[in-house]
Amino acid sequence: MLVMSDVLYLSSRELSELASYGEYVDSITEGYRQRGNGGAASSPTTISTKGADDEYNSYINSYMAHLPEDGIAGTYQFSVDRDDRWYIATLYDSTNGEPIALLDGGSWMSTKTGAVAAVGTDALARSDASTVGIIGSGRVARESLRAFCEVREIQRVAVYSRTEESRESFAASMEAELDKTVVPVPTEAEAVSGADIVLTATTAPEPVLDGALLDDGTHVCAMGQSGAQRELDDTTVARAKYVPDVRSRTTPSSHQERMKSAGAFLSAYQYGEIADNHVYAELGDVVANRVPGRESDAEITVFDSTGTGIETVAAAHMLYKRALDEGLGTGIEVSSLTESFDQ
Repeated sequence: MLVMSDVLYLSSRELSELASYGEYVDSITEGYRQRGNGGAASSPTTISTKGADDEYNSYINSYMAHLPEDGIAGTYQFSVDRDDRWYIATLYDSTNGEPIALLDGGSWMSTKTGAVAAVGTDALARSDASTVGIIGSGRVARESLRAFCEVREIQRVAVYSRTEESRESFAASMEAELDKTVVPVPTEAEAVSGADIVLTATTAPEPVLDGALLDDGTHVCAMGQSGAQRELDDTTVARAKYVPDVRSRTTPSSHQERMKSAGAFLSAYQYGEIADNHVYAELGDVVANRVPGRESDAEITVFDSTGTGIETVAAAHMLYKRALDEGLGTGIEVSSLTESFDQ
C-alpha cells in the first residue's frame, strides 16, 4: 500500500526574517522544558567525508529529538566541506511518523544557536545581570548577544578577540544595532573583569578563559569548541555549578560521541579537578523546574552548550507553524511504502 504525504518545503529566504529573537528563545525554552519532562534527544552521529588527498576535515553530522507534548520529532543534519556548510532540519508528526516539513537552515541556524545561549543564561544567570564579557567576535557571538537582550537588561558589553579589527568592528556595529555600550578590549582578562555574564564563542583549540579571573556570581556561557578542543579551563569547571545541554556529553561511550563531548568537563575530570558527580543537572531539568537553577547570588554557574537536536527541532517547529500562518512554503509529495505479506 502506497501512502502519500504532502511535506512543506521552506526555503532559507522564506525563513530568514519569519520570527523574532524572542520567539526563538521562547520556543527553545519550551523544547528544553519538554526535554526535562522526558523528551528524547540523541547523541550526535558524525562521519568523515574527507578524501584520501584532502587535508580539510570534511564531515556530516546528524542529531534527533522528540518533543512529546507537541507531538513532534525531528532531525538536524549539517555537512562541512572546506568553506561551505549546509544545514537541513526535518519535522515528523510523532503520533504517526508522517513527515511534515523540510527546512533549509542556512538563514536561521546561527539565530537558533544564539537563542540557546540565552535560554541557558536565563536559567542560570543572576536576575539583575546587566554586564557581558565576550571572548570571540564571530556570528555566534553576535547572535548570542542579541538573544541575551531578550532575557536580561543588558547595559554594557566588553568584547575581546585576537584580531583588533574584528573586535572593534563587532563593538561598533553591535553598539549601533542594540543601543548598548559595547567596547572592544585588548585582553581576555579585561573582557571578563566585572562581567555578570561571560560568553565564550570561539574556534580556539585551547582554553580562552582563566577561571581564576571570574568574580563570584558570574554566569559563563560556553558556545564554542567541544571534544578534545575546549574553551573553558579546568578551574572554571571546578569552581562552577556545571550544567550541560545534555548529560551524555560528559560520559561519551564511543569515539563518535567523544567527538562532540563536553571537552572542558572531561579535562577537569581527567586531571582530578572534579569528581564524576560534578554535573549539577541538564539544562532541561532546570528549565522544567525539576531542580533549582541559581541558588545564590555568589554562585558561579556554567552552561556548556555543544549543540543538540532539541533546540533545532523546537525552533523548526515554531518556524513551521509561523510559515503555515503566513501561507509560505512549497508542497512536496512524499510516499510511504507499507508492505504486507500473506503468512
